[in-house]
Amino acid sequence: MSNRQSQTDVILIGAGIMSATLGALLKELVPDWKITVFEKLGSAGEESSNEWNNAGTGHAALCELNYTEEKPDGSVDISKAVKINEQFQVSRQFWSYLVNSNQIRNPQEFIMSLPHMSMVQGDKNVAFLKRRFEALSGNALFEGMEFSDDPKKLMEWIPLIMKDRSSNEPIAATKIDSGTDVNFGALTRKLFDSLKSQNVDIKYKHSVDNIKRTGDGSWELKVRNIDNGSVERHTAKFVFIGGGGGSLPLLQKSGIPESKNIGGFPVSGLFMVCNNPEVVAQHNAKVYGKAPVGAPPMSVPHLDTRYIDNKKALLFGPFAGFSPKFLKTGSMFDLIGSVKPYNLGTMLAAGAKSMALTKYLIQQVMLSKEKRMEDLRQFVPNAKSEDWDLLVAGQRVQVIKDTAAGGKGTLQFGTEVVSDADGSIAALLGASPGASTAVSVMLELLKKCFPQHMKAWEPKLKEMIPSYGVSLPKDPELIREIDNSTSRTLGLGGKKQAHSVTA
Repeated sequence: MSNRQSQTDVILIGAGIMSATLGALLKELVPDWKITVFEKLGSAGEESSNEWNNAGTGHAALCELNYTEEKPDGSVDISKAVKINEQFQVSRQFWSYLVNSNQIRNPQEFIMSLPHMSMVQGDKNVAFLKRRFEALSGNALFEGMEFSDDPKKLMEWIPLIMKDRSSNEPIAATKIDSGTDVNFGALTRKLFDSLKSQNVDIKYKHSVDNIKRTGDGSWELKVRNIDNGSVERHTAKFVFIGGGGGSLPLLQKSGIPESKNIGGFPVSGLFMVCNNPEVVAQHNAKVYGKAPVGAPPMSVPHLDTRYIDNKKALLFGPFAGFSPKFLKTGSMFDLIGSVKPYNLGTMLAAGAKSMALTKYLIQQVMLSKEKRMEDLRQFVPNAKSEDWDLLVAGQRVQVIKDTAAGGKGTLQFGTEVVSDADGSIAALLGASPGASTAVSVMLELLKKCFPQHMKAWEPKLKEMIPSYGVSLPKDPELIREIDNSTSRTLGLGGKKQAHSVTA
């Protein structure tokens, strides 16, 4: 067993979209820093970033109803939607920069134009959708959105959903053509290919077993080569833990105070995938519905056109599943192993609070294929069982922590960066809209962990991300300019200049 030691400036744990994005940013900002990546699987983008393990929605809040909250007075709060859309615009700018500088090629292999739609049924929901449409339409980020409750118009937009629909319940939808489908697996692999060509040391089949602080404030990692069992020690001044669901146990091993009152709750996703090309050909959009009352935000039903390996696919879901694993390739003891004396209170409080979620997950796990088909038929009335197969998607670990608003053991739906006081170690926890907002999330991480460099980095950051430091919603001209230039570079259809209402 060798005990090799080596030193590097930055260590990235996990070869997913987050490490890929942080690595790409750092390589541009400080090309001479030495970066090492450890990934326990055999290649990049195999877990949460894999194209079959996430919904591939370029999350821009164009269709996801859970990002626009209805207030008690009936008004619609669009602040979260605006923030998420702005974050996606930041991602588009950085990807365009990488394409223009020839670091990644053939953007159509990871991003495609695809209409994003919201669809609801029932008087109350139709009224909400119309108010949501009116609230968003006034914002330049959502320019080009259309609303219709006319069945003839809807038949043009979503023939597969409208065909053979027997219900007389009112139905309405919004549609915006500037939505996208993103293959985050392909993007992750492209980014790692680019990093490799710039001498980033990427070690696959290497598992990080332990992390501890050394006397001089840097971090020492105990890394095991999975193929031959040999153990190496690697030290770095800065460590990023981007291992998806596997991040929490590693963060706990670091022993930093910020890791103490945090827990994780794993939720797995299942999708129905259409195996009939004739059915696949009849649908061309991502259509998001409303989550059933009492269901968690990650369970919003959607019928998605996807482009995977340049082939059109059709998926419906997600159905929630439960497994105690923190990663698809994880261990059955992950959840139990993450409960420590210092987060036990937080976890127990979350358990008491999350009875409804637990009950929901148990019901979901028990669903038969026929029951799932019934849910699908809310979207596709004439769906046939033999045309659809079940696919197990990725594991997500929702963050549990004590918050001022929610009290002890509050379940967080979202993405969170946890770092220590001196910014020498950071971990990314949580789930959706994760990958779509990777660039914004990593820019926040840079601010938190490298405040002393930000001033010197600013000109380069503005070159890569023209809207850096600017509030996009306040600058409609800049929005159009960025939309046009990134659409051109990435081969997408831009925004339409007019928006219309069809009553």
